[in-house]
Amino acid sequence: MDKIKVENEPHLYRDKKTNAIVNTSLSEYQNYVQRRKLKEKEVGRIESIENELNSLKSDINDIKSLLMEIKNGSR
Repeated sequence: MDKIKVENEPHLYRDKKTNAIVNTSLSEYQNYVQRRKLKEKEVGRIESIENELNSLKSDINDIKSLLMEIKNGSR
């Protein structure tokens, strides 16, 4: 890959073929990977909370239905 150094940016290079900017800093890459993992963990936690909330809503609706049946003497 032919690279051209980006002015005033010690770890940035431009790929001549694709014109893409490439960051060659290992520490910045490791920070990116760590942030991505934390974000994925956060998304998983939010999905888990949403699932639990939906389950609780369903349980409350079931209880509500049962109470209405008791009130109306159906059971």
